[in-house]
Amino acid sequence: MRRGNVRPERPIDAPATAGASWYRQPIAWLAALILCVSLAAVVATIVVAQRYPDEPVPATGARVLKAPVNRSVDPTPHADSEPAK
Repeated sequence: MRRGNVRPERPIDAPATAGASWYRQPIAWLAALILCVSLAAVVATIVVAQRYPDEPVPATGARVLKAPVNRSVDPTPHADSEPAK
């Protein structure tokens, strides 16, 4: 008795699996490239920030850049809140 082929035949309209490996897909390489460039940009930003630190803002009065330095002791209650019982 003659043995048949144990592999099933590939349908004619099915795509070939030769190019289906992940490393043959250009979108995978594009994604890897974008990831590497983003990480390199983060490292470069950190290095530049450590090399050239900003000057501290002088805080000589009660306000810094038009914002109060200290918080008020008695904050005004919100109109939505119910009075305490």
